[in-house]
Amino acid sequence: MKSINRRNFLKALSLGAASLVMPGCSNASQRAAKSRKAGPPNFIIIFCDDLGYGDIGCFGSTKHRTPNIDQMAAEGMRFTSFYVTSGVCTPSRSSLMTGCYPRRVNMHQSARGEWVLFPVAKKGLNPDEITIAEVLKKKGYATACVGKWHLGDQPQFLPTKQGFDYYFGIPYSNDMGSKQRKQNPPLPLLRNEKVIEAPVDQNTLTKRYTEQVLKFITANKDKPFFVYLPHTMPHNPVHSSDAFRGKSANKGYGDCVEEIDWSTGQILETLKNLGIDENTLVVFTSDNGAASRWGGSNLPLSGWKGSTDEGGMREPCIVRWPTKIPAGKSCDELACTMDLLPTFAKLAGTEAPAERIIDGRDIRPLLAGKNNAKSPHEAFYYYFRDQLQAVRSGKWKLHLERTQRPRGTQKPRKIPAKLYDLNADIAEKKNIAEKNPDVVKRLLALAEKARKDLGDAGRKGTNQRPAGLTVTPRPLLLTQN
Repeated sequence: MKSINRRNFLKALSLGAASLVMPGCSNASQRAAKSRKAGPPNFIIIFCDDLGYGDIGCFGSTKHRTPNIDQMAAEGMRFTSFYVTSGVCTPSRSSLMTGCYPRRVNMHQSARGEWVLFPVAKKGLNPDEITIAEVLKKKGYATACVGKWHLGDQPQFLPTKQGFDYYFGIPYSNDMGSKQRKQNPPLPLLRNEKVIEAPVDQNTLTKRYTEQVLKFITANKDKPFFVYLPHTMPHNPVHSSDAFRGKSANKGYGDCVEEIDWSTGQILETLKNLGIDENTLVVFTSDNGAASRWGGSNLPLSGWKGSTDEGGMREPCIVRWPTKIPAGKSCDELACTMDLLPTFAKLAGTEAPAERIIDGRDIRPLLAGKNNAKSPHEAFYYYFRDQLQAVRSGKWKLHLERTQRPRGTQKPRKIPAKLYDLNADIAEKKNIAEKNPDVVKRLLALAEKARKDLGDAGRKGTNQRPAGLTVTPRPLLLTQN
């Protein structure tokens, strides 16, 4: 790309997006869009990678310029107690897809006991699981996954085998190329099940993802669609396109956050231009908290990516659906990514799978902003890999007494139980366990329910399901046809 200034580049991109959506401005398309308003809604999930709770303006960032995401919050609802089920990528994503805790579907760690899947993994999301894409596809939705998958890189585990009509993206994290481990293949970019570039040019990923999403939305504007956009950024190593690189106040991390904001704005503008804005529910959130070293912020929460502190698993979340979700509101009731599958199913006129346990709950009353609407969750469980480390019920969070696992030559050590009132102490600073023995007792009983159901460390749960496994995994490589 030639060197041009940011304003001209953004103008060019905006004109490019407009050319994609111009057909939607015809009278026929406007009439079709109006008729669709009475039908099932479209769904878009924008899922960032390692974006922290305090990394966008409407959640307190003073470093990053995120006007489009902030406007999305002004036009929609902020969820301020919104959780993922793990502080790292693979298990978190398995819950979004299945509506289940990672231990339920055995995606809490790799076959080798690592906390995420690595390239050429034997393990993957079991194709027998019913994903959110499959639930919607049965109702006639067009489905696309554009971005980072990270639920298995073997052909039987890829998005096209998990309910998605179309896939464009990388199969795992952007640091998992051949430089990370000698046996890793060059970081591949896939279209459906074919590697089209290796190693991928990461500087252009956010831009190319956005272009793919705009094309898919435009092509499917006259029928219900589901777009899952799991961004590669701002996971380290951070990359951004020429128009954003070096332009933020927070180095490379801020550059790619601001490009994600631009991407979000392009998507929302396209919905408006096509006349389908009022029939499209858009969710913006992240897969886990920011890492400690790369420039992200989880403030005012404590902890980082990988932990069961709030900063590891409570994420910024915005949900926008004009005329259906009240504008400019905030909801502090507990909700989580597992809730999206049963909620979207209801909104699409169907149900979550009834023949298996689904841990997510229907949160339509919260989305509608109904008076006195409460979280449907009696408890929420914080797992680190296979270990249950904390439980939340209402405003109370109990970090369970446990043994700290050793690293290298470190000796195991006991971690005492700690109780926090998250309404009064969001940063988890003041342990009030001794003053509230009845609360501790109640939360310990809830933890025991999870241990029996989902398991804990070496203890198996009674209601776990198997992950997918392959005997001879093969690397994804670029082939010349």
